[in-house]
Amino acid sequence: MRTKKDKASKSDRREFLKLAGIGAVAGSAAALSGPKKAEAAAADAPSGRGYRETEHVKKFYRSARF
Repeated sequence: MRTKKDKASKSDRREFLKLAGIGAVAGSAAALSGPKKAEAAAADAPSGRGYRETEHVKKFYRSARF
């Protein structure tokens, strides 16, 4: 014999699984759209080895001055 508590717990699990599925779809959509910007930035960077004074390095130098 099922009680109201059993039915409620089953529906809670179902709701959780529905929301988890929606979250997974939204997360994968965000992940797929994100790397395009990073690839574009990486393509603009000069290729080669050695020291590069990038923007974040310049920001560090500015913050480290006394």
